[in-house]
Amino acid sequence: MTDDDLTRLLTATRRIALVGASNKPARPSYEVMQFLLSQGYDVTPVNPGLAGQTILGRTVVASLDDAAPLDMVDLFRNSAEVSAPVADAIRLGAKTIWMQLGVINEDAAATARAAGLTVVMNRCPAIDIPRLGLLK
Repeated sequence: MTDDDLTRLLTATRRIALVGASNKPARPSYEVMQFLLSQGYDVTPVNPGLAGQTILGRTVVASLDDAAPLDMVDLFRNSAEVSAPVADAIRLGAKTIWMQLGVINEDAAATARAAGLTVVMNRCPAIDIPRLGLLK
């Protein structure tokens, strides 16, 4: 994905479901969620173990079904565990799958692409947004 592609994607995206959200401030998912909220994105944290609680003022939901409608699904999951949320994202009409740094699953990416979704893998929007000069 080129920088121009990333810029178009990040400026067109509004609603993000963050799968694997943590309520621990030291965790990368918490930090990225905080950053995305500061940049004006509408972020819904997804974590069945924390459902009903709040993270950064946002109510945590148990599943992607509870986060819909959405533009992007941001995955903070083990690479081997992304196939199910990718299938849910496809079913729910998401436009983008974003797999965080270290999250690489070529099969899930191919499935998402075949369904017409844009896939970003092994990247972080909290790194790419400032790098691309998109800070708000």
